[in-house]
Amino acid sequence: MRIKLTSIMVDDQDKALRFYTEVLGFVKKADIPIGRFRWITVVSKEGPDDLELALEPNENPAGRAFQKALFEQGIPATAFCSDDIEEEYAMLKQQGVVFTMKPTKTAGPAIAVFNDTCGNLIQIYQV
Repeated sequence: MRIKLTSIMVDDQDKALRFYTEVLGFVKKADIPIGRFRWITVVSKEGPDDLELALEPNENPAGRAFQKALFEQGIPATAFCSDDIEEEYAMLKQQGVVFTMKPTKTAGPAIAVFNDTCGNLIQIYQV
């Protein structure tokens, strides 16, 4: 068994697609109309293109409430790995990304947390 797809709820699919491709540098893999929404996935330029992140609309009230609660409590919705967290932090800051936690060494990996502008906090980490 392997993880091939994971998802994140977003408050605006177009805004999310721009942020995840233009700011984070992911590549759009799928963009398929499904009713009034779309099935949108992105992949990392640095990883295998068969591990996809779906940008799911947060239209379900339960999902929206969960997303909001995570955000308000400062809990990241997901995490991405970086080979150089300090470099990633500097590049993203230069592009206007708002961090709620600058790179911080923990007992395990170094971590940082930023706002994805789509209703989520995202953690990046370096092992």
